Amino acid sequence: MTAERYLNHPTFGMLYLVAPAGEGRDVYATLYAQKMFFLVTLQPRGAQFEVIPYLDARHYADKHLSRCLRDDSPEKERWQQLFHQTFI
Repeated sequence: MTAERYLNHPTFGMLYLVAPAGEGRDVYATLYAQKMFFLVTLQPRGAQFEVIPYLDARHYADKHLSRCLRDDSPEKERWQQLFHQTFI
């Protein structure tokens, strides 16, 4: 997965993928404000958006980044850069 992923939220506009969260869910953040995070579940008839706190979003991203580093994923640098850009 080398391409960036975006979703359009009906109220908050463009969201970008921060990290996979498992179980068919992903963490997204608002593109412009970068202060709101969503746990998104894609469904056949749309998407379900659940607002989550900053620390929960960071936890999901950290967990994913740790997995990539442990597995020596070829995408680890991309996820690490995205983590730093979003949370640090």
